[in-house]
Amino acid sequence: MTLTILKIAFVLLGVALIYLLIFSGKKGLVLFEMHFKQGRLASHKGKIPDKFEKECRAIAKTEKLTCSIKCERLNSVRLNISANVCNATTQRIRNLFPFEYYDKKQIDNSKKSS
Repeated sequence: MTLTILKIAFVLLGVALIYLLIFSGKKGLVLFEMHFKQGRLASHKGKIPDKFEKECRAIAKTEKLTCSIKCERLNSVRLNISANVCNATTQRIRNLFPFEYYDKKQIDNSKKSS
């Protein structure tokens, strides 16, 4: 009786471990998302830097892109672009992105002592 209970517990533990390994991918804080359909900005979330948004819209319009662009922060800032975008266009978008805007260290002046 106890042997079957131990077997069942071991199997359940194994299934739970496999589930966690498959579905618990690390995801960072999403800073913004942009979704383009046929070269037009269909939807967006978050605060997008103005210059980056304008340049992305221009690229998407000329290339007639249907894609999504997502910016995440886990430890550093990552820019994820859909796989259906060609490498040259992906690189153009990455070159436009202001990584230095997000890499600035926030100085907490409230804790400084004079």
